[in-house]
Amino acid sequence: MARIMEKGEGLPKYKKHERPRDEAMAQAKFIRVPPSKVRIMARNIIGCPIGQAINTLTFSPNKTAQVLLKVLNSAVANASSSNRSLINDIDKLVVYRVYVDSGPTLKRWHPRSQGRANAILKRTSHITVVVKEA
Repeated sequence: MARIMEKGEGLPKYKKHERPRDEAMAQAKFIRVPPSKVRIMARNIIGCPIGQAINTLTFSPNKTAQVLLKVLNSAVANASSSNRSLINDIDKLVVYRVYVDSGPTLKRWHPRSQGRANAILKRTSHITVVVKEA
């Protein structure tokens, strides 16, 4: 049976200057892809080595895979170029966490019969990728 988490429990939240030195992060905000579709691809790469994750995303035909690939490449670049980072070997990096949060929703209307209207919700995503040395 699942346990309901109390407020404040769960994964640790770090501010930018508090993030552990063996982690690197990249974010993409306001991406015009629904979060539910991004989460499907994100589950495929969590825990994978960087090379395997890049291959998985490169050869996937989804738009979400291309967006995740850009964010992953940015996180790897942040890991290699950060002067406060303790990461030495990029080949040992692993996709540690992927957060996919919903952004603002664009609301549009589609006319229907008898003067009615149907709502069309165009959802956006905020994607965060954290890589860590294994």
